[in-house]
Amino acid sequence: MIDKPQPGEYAPFATGYIGLVNTTDLLGLLAQLKDSTYQFFSSMSEERAMYAYREGKWTFKEMLGHMIDAERTFAYRAFAFSRDNVELPGFDQDIYIAAAHFNSQLIKELAEEYKATRESNLYLFRAFTAEQLMRKGIASNHPTSVRALVYMTAGHELHHWNIIKERYL
Repeated sequence: MIDKPQPGEYAPFATGYIGLVNTTDLLGLLAQLKDSTYQFFSSMSEERAMYAYREGKWTFKEMLGHMIDAERTFAYRAFAFSRDNVELPGFDQDIYIAAAHFNSQLIKELAEEYKATRESNLYLFRAFTAEQLMRKGIASNHPTSVRALVYMTAGHELHHWNIIKERYL
């Protein structure tokens, strides 16, 4: 069980992500999301995967690619902070999206990449000790704990599921 982080363990922008996580079984939620998110995107046609709800908004492919990018970033930060008190830069999601060219990739391959990324991160998250979960570093100019980053991983995905339900479906 990973206890919910407290204010001061994460940047103010992460409050919304962490607030979306309403379970005491965080790792179980991440495993459940792995399966449901993979199923949703892997069963999507290429035509549907290119849908954006409005001009200038992300396609399904770009959204999934962004979710992969963010998960990798959160997991790397958690890994680094669990080992050492370091400072890591933020990332601009729009620059990452533009540089990645997700729309030229197959949705099924992006779904496989998402699933592999989550499976790998679950091994990392399960291995953290109670002491490691409480360690902090600096991310995007804010003190951030390892446990906050694990919560942000789940909350960020839940945030994007809310956007999918509200604007894409």
